[in-house]
Amino acid sequence: MIKLFVLLFGLFKLGKLGGTAITMILSLGVYALAFGWRYAAGFIALLFLHEMGHFVAARQKGLDVGAPTFIPFVGAWIALKEQPMNAETEAYIGLAGPFVDTLGAVACYFVARDTGSQTLMAIAYSGFFLNFFNLIPLSPLDGGRITSVLGPRIWFLGVPVMLAMMVYRPSPLLILIAIMAIPALKQAWHFDPQAPENIAYYGVSYKTKFEYGTLYLALVAYLAVMTSTVHDLVGLH
Repeated sequence: MIKLFVLLFGLFKLGKLGGTAITMILSLGVYALAFGWRYAAGFIALLFLHEMGHFVAARQKGLDVGAPTFIPFVGAWIALKEQPMNAETEAYIGLAGPFVDTLGAVACYFVARDTGSQTLMAIAYSGFFLNFFNLIPLSPLDGGRITSVLGPRIWFLGVPVMLAMMVYRPSPLLILIAIMAIPALKQAWHFDPQAPENIAYYGVSYKTKFEYGTLYLALVAYLAVMTSTVHDLVGLH
């Protein structure tokens, strides 16, 4: 126990990276107790890939961003210290996380098929399902950030999906996300497309809207297929 405290104290000296390491280790421990360390390690790795996708994309767009932070059974996030200047930038950053994470889940899936590892297959399923869920077109989920290029009113399409999820598999996390979505939905309800600030932020070209819309739908469709496929392989009921 003393060695653990010494390790954590040493990580604090690493600043931002130390905070990421500490929250990652704590999350790893909690997930390991619940599901075993092999699954926990793979799951945390996918979460890390997801957040690093956002992190790198934000840096590519010149935004100041904090290192990832992990919270058990909530997930992980990066703190944008500067907000995107337009909806295209927001969509780019929002898409990067689930895209990179999906690549990680695909890698787990193929290795699991080759080796027969049920643990890796379960990790792959978690990656596919969580990314699929995260693409619900409702802010603050990544799906809401990506579809912001189409205008904030599209977020209302995510409301029935979220309600269906809450009925099908109720959880405190879903309730928290629903509460966090209320300000965004109020913004969408009062959205004035002719307001100068909205023109500046959401005024992207139709070409950009088509590109991001196509990428979004393709990723949603792929994740839906893989979630269903791997669900059957894992034997979940």
